[in-house]
Amino acid sequence: MRNYLDEYDAPAQLGATGGYRIRLRVIGEMTARSLAGDSVLPRNRKTRALLAFLALAPPGPILRARLAGLLWSTRAAEQARMSLRQAVHELNKALSATGETLLQATREHIALRAGAVWVDAQEAEKIVPRSAALDLLDGELLEDLRDLDPAFDVWRRAENERIRTRSRALAEAIIAEGDPAEATAAAERLLALDPAHEAAWQTLIRHHLHRGERSLALATLERARMALAQLGGLSSQTERLGEAVRNSARRDPPPLSPPAPAPRATPARGARVGVPPLTVIGSADGHLSLGLAEEITTALARFRWLPLVSTGSLARMADGLRDPAALRRELNLDFLLDGTVQRIGDRVRVTLRLLDLNAEGEMVWARKFDRAADDILTLQDEIAAEVVAQVDPEILLIEARRAAARPCTSERGYDLLLRAIPLMYRLEHASFTEAGELLREATRLEPDYATAHAWRAYWHIFLVGQNWSDDPADAMEQAALCAEKAIRLDAADARALTIAGHVRAFLHRRPEDAAALHSRALTLNPNLPMAWVFSGITLSYLGQHEAALARMARYKRLSPFDPHAFFFDGAKMLPALLTGDYEDAARIGRQVTELHPGLTAAYKPYLAALGHLGAAREAAKVRERLLSLEPGFTIDSFLAGTPLVRTEDRDHFAEGLRRVGL
Repeated sequence: MRNYLDEYDAPAQLGATGGYRIRLRVIGEMTARSLAGDSVLPRNRKTRALLAFLALAPPGPILRARLAGLLWSTRAAEQARMSLRQAVHELNKALSATGETLLQATREHIALRAGAVWVDAQEAEKIVPRSAALDLLDGELLEDLRDLDPAFDVWRRAENERIRTRSRALAEAIIAEGDPAEATAAAERLLALDPAHEAAWQTLIRHHLHRGERSLALATLERARMALAQLGGLSSQTERLGEAVRNSARRDPPPLSPPAPAPRATPARGARVGVPPLTVIGSADGHLSLGLAEEITTALARFRWLPLVSTGSLARMADGLRDPAALRRELNLDFLLDGTVQRIGDRVRVTLRLLDLNAEGEMVWARKFDRAADDILTLQDEIAAEVVAQVDPEILLIEARRAAARPCTSERGYDLLLRAIPLMYRLEHASFTEAGELLREATRLEPDYATAHAWRAYWHIFLVGQNWSDDPADAMEQAALCAEKAIRLDAADARALTIAGHVRAFLHRRPEDAAALHSRALTLNPNLPMAWVFSGITLSYLGQHEAALARMARYKRLSPFDPHAFFFDGAKMLPALLTGDYEDAARIGRQVTELHPGLTAAYKPYLAALGHLGAAREAAKVRERLLSLEPGFTIDSFLAGTPLVRTEDRDHFAEGLRRVGL
């Protein structure tokens, strides 16, 4: 399968005579790979810096004196020249793995062979669609080479700023072109670089207005007003845009009296949710009540399967908020997320609860937050992030249980999808097979349903991972087909993107490709726990274990009691094992296998950790359980299928398995 991400990860010139021989990534942590996919990255940090500088410098030879001064600026001239000679020797040796001479050195100059190295920072803007280039440019240049040398640090910071400027210019060009989907993504990226970029704010306001999300448009307008307050406020153009939003709301006022009861129409694809302004207790600011409700609504809007009712609509129905039947009748709501806000001194207390209006207003989730009141915007962002990360899976499970209790007579893909999800997560062979049939039927009935295709791809991941497929190669291909179709149908669905990334990393052993998909997913929805977990797994495959642990910690902060914790928590075992934290890896392994003893993937890092700990008695029981689930498992089969990129990581994992007798 190919899409726009393949265009920069496998450029057409690769393999052509005189064309690229190395793929070099300098955004984020540096990597260098040959055509065969083997790492040719030197071990020494300064040798890596030499390669990066030569690749990013304008074409042509570079003076040795300049390179020595850049990388060894604190040493005497002769010592710096000797160090450079050693680095050149090491770099030449590393690049020789390509089978060709790529480094050209004379007594005075050094250069890389022209056109031999593909560099992400230089090739990004050739990607189509161009918004994908923003994902590639999203990161710090050579982040693993910080504090290398004072002179190099100055160069790295200047080069990093140049790349940020290019990223900003690219985002501005995409906005100017006006394609709605691309312009919205570009505006979000531009505001991450420059929160006071008024054209980006205008783009987001128009996006919400075009989608009929008036309350979100007004909330975005107010965020823009605060961001630009110290720069003279909003321009007349943005103020006119805000007036257009307000006028659109006036043209569609709420009814003066309740309309006649009408048959309730269940949303075709999703549970309809509303977040009214919070009830103010005591001296809390009313603006905080409305602002927090709007922020939660905005964050929920990133979960594509949840249709939302605007906060403004709910505010106009304030008197009827205590009557679940009225809310269901008037606004067609399935769930209401309401609560209170109270200010006590320099602290703010927010209490939230989720009511299931299809169960007569039963409270199905609740959470209390106590925060310092010194930064209201940060407070709103943090609370909204945690709330939506926890509410999304809760609603999904409630809807799934409700669908499973109904007679299976539906011809809607949404209902079939809901029935499939809990069956899939049981990881029992019979129910798992039934889930696959339901998902297949959902995509047949509604071939344009992106969410169903994404979950079907996810099902294939488990099918292969559990070793339940009679034809793993076909299952892997089906996973890729479903994942790619989900992305094509809805390129802004973060869940579909991160599932597609996991297909690439876990099944097709292409973690570098996967990292770009996860990055885009997190840009679209930074509050999606699955995306933090899958992106963390991918980073661990790439050998970036500390970064992986940080991402998994972010998932745990967002959703500490996630309904799918048995799977998500288990992901942390891999970086824990490969960083030598065997005790923690074994602890997680015990918890996960006790919660879900059928998850075969959990036993492998658990066993390897026990092997390194020398815990023979416990390992014998775990090994027996693994082999009962996966009788053909061997170290050779593990090495043949693992996505781990670094040889040392593969050897580390395998050694732990050897020590337990596999």
